[in-house]
Amino acid sequence: MCSMPFGTGRVGEQRKERDKVISAIERAVNMADTTLYNQDCIAAMRQLNAESVNLIVTDPPYNLGNFMKKRDTNLKKMRDNFFGSAGWDDMEFDEWSKSMDDFFQAAARVMKKGGAMIVFMAIIKVETIIQLAEKHGFYYKTTGIWHKTNPMPRNMNLHFVNSTEAWVYFTYKKRTGTFNNGGAMFHDFIETSVTPNGERKYGKHPTQKPEGLIQHLVEILSNPDDCVLDPFMGSGTTGVAAKRTDRNFIGIELDEAYFKIAQKRIQEA
Repeated sequence: MCSMPFGTGRVGEQRKERDKVISAIERAVNMADTTLYNQDCIAAMRQLNAESVNLIVTDPPYNLGNFMKKRDTNLKKMRDNFFGSAGWDDMEFDEWSKSMDDFFQAAARVMKKGGAMIVFMAIIKVETIIQLAEKHGFYYKTTGIWHKTNPMPRNMNLHFVNSTEAWVYFTYKKRTGTFNNGGAMFHDFIETSVTPNGERKYGKHPTQKPEGLIQHLVEILSNPDDCVLDPFMGSGTTGVAAKRTDRNFIGIELDEAYFKIAQKRIQEA
């Protein structure tokens, strides 16, 4: 049971000492109950057993790179790791939509019946994500909001400050799944600060989510010893949350620099 609806989340009961030895097996890095792949997510997911995953928590590209480049914005000057300049979110809509369709198809193969999936997404792309997921057997539950309590106050005197991102909740082949609320009422509106500097000590990822946010979702939607998958792992926050709560974790990240950050963070967790 998750003890807090938002914030930093609980650390959980004291974990057994984990094996820290890292070995390379076919392009995968294994750390105790964690397996990390430094490759394309579709290629890596083909190597996973069918019906082996209980929960997917992931944060794929929002398809906003080209959109942001066309807008009159000064974010590139204000942020040294602005996602719009990162180069990995520059697909045209049709190409992005096809890549996400391929992702949901691969996710459906590895997901257990009754498993859950959380996909972070830009609000303007949520409808597309729901349509694609439903094609492959995922049941749409709700769209939640992550509210950042200390967003960048950019252009605060000109318009509303951008302080929210959406997350979309699905179950697979069933209308219900694991939901560890312990009798408490959890809202689909989660508030935390943006990712603190202490969680970025190994390097910065432009869309890194705070550990407390992800741990909250992992604890509610899965159980200890379950398998949690993040196909767009980035800097490894889902892996940190999974390891701290005694879940097995599979993480996939194409970018080598982000993969190395994730590897270090999860090993230390």
